[in-house]
Amino acid sequence: MTTLVIGARGNVGRAVVEQLLALSEDVRASVRRIRGNEFPAQVEVVRADLSEPDSLSAALRGVQRVFLYAPEPNQVAGVIRVLEKADPERVVQLSSGSVLLESAAGNSIAEEHRAVEDAFAAASLPWAPIRPLVLATNDLHWDTRHPIRLVRPQARTAPIHEHDIAAVAVTALTTTKATDGILTGNELLSQEERVAIIADVLGRPLQVEELTEGDARKAFQHSSQIEAILDFLRTAADGGSPATGVVEEVLGRKPLSYRQWVEDHRNDFA
Repeated sequence: MTTLVIGARGNVGRAVVEQLLALSEDVRASVRRIRGNEFPAQVEVVRADLSEPDSLSAALRGVQRVFLYAPEPNQVAGVIRVLEKADPERVVQLSSGSVLLESAAGNSIAEEHRAVEDAFAAASLPWAPIRPLVLATNDLHWDTRHPIRLVRPQARTAPIHEHDIAAVAVTALTTTKATDGILTGNELLSQEERVAIIADVLGRPLQVEELTEGDARKAFQHSSQIEAILDFLRTAADGGSPATGVVEEVLGRKPLSYRQWVEDHRNDFA
């Protein structure tokens, strides 16, 4: 049985590939551009792009299971059309825990994911969403060579390691176990506390520069999601970002800690 991992170069996708291989599963990895020997030799690598749904047809040939990231809302109809034609036994889609948060109603990021989920739910596909809330990998954007600029540095969330997201995805791909719910780490940490953990692991001091929302709008005016991010941080600062037990329920173990995530990514920080 072959699993196609669409977006295999991404943090979660690559971890899904690795964990499927560890189970001796047959894996086909799709990427937008093939760059040589970046995956183990037993992985078949193909080119496909969610923005070009017809490019998925060849990648899906002979595939029984599919993992993919959420398509853009304007891409989802084409992606579903090609998936339905391929008729896989299981489709696992990376969504967002924000669709289950009442406080995120109206948030543009949550609503985009909800629209994609609604489209998949209405399709004739054996579909299961995976819903992480805060990805620890978001913190890789922090430039540790300079003061780390943060809005609401005391806002507390429970970031989840991509290996745990992948483990839940692999469970959904290979078993009938329910994987519903918001996926988080098991420790609520403020942004400042996360910076302190990174500093401790790197063995050097890091500084935090607090930004007002107005400062953030100016600094990140190129981002179409800045208002949604600011809204999420307001909610987190008011205690509205949970730490759930879903990962432990699915995997039978506690989520990997944020410190473990930093140690795994030590070389990724500048």
